[in-house]
Amino acid sequence: MLAAAQRLRRSDDFAAAIRGGRRSGRGTVVVHLDLAGSPDAPDPAENTAAPNRAAREPAQADGAGRQPAPSRAGFVVSKAVGGAVVRNKVRRRLRHLVRERLAGLPAGATLVVRALPDAASASYARLGADLDAALHTALAPRKPGRRSR
Repeated sequence: MLAAAQRLRRSDDFAAAIRGGRRSGRGTVVVHLDLAGSPDAPDPAENTAAPNRAAREPAQADGAGRQPAPSRAGFVVSKAVGGAVVRNKVRRRLRHLVRERLAGLPAGATLVVRALPDAASASYARLGADLDAALHTALAPRKPGRRSR
């Protein structure tokens, strides 16, 4: 299970990560990764499209002993994946996979993992491989010349 500080709970947090983050999809999952709260993220003052981004940024470390905000994760598993038993099984598998990978994300990053219908019949290994590939793509620097959403 993820620690309480590492879980997304509010719908505003989910919406911010989905709207403002990078999206990368693979066969069983779609990953939305928002690096707005991480120290190596671009300066929010440069981005005029998101005026209230500063309001949702976690506190940064300073000389007063505050720790940087931890990376956080949330999961979206819709009824298209299957019944309640299947959805909970997929959510448990994804939560376990993400827990192992959360430390590798920049501090303050927000991750939303959305399960696709194929996740219901996918093996644990395939879910892990798809999650790794999607995270790798979402963390890769953007190519010059591509428009940002």
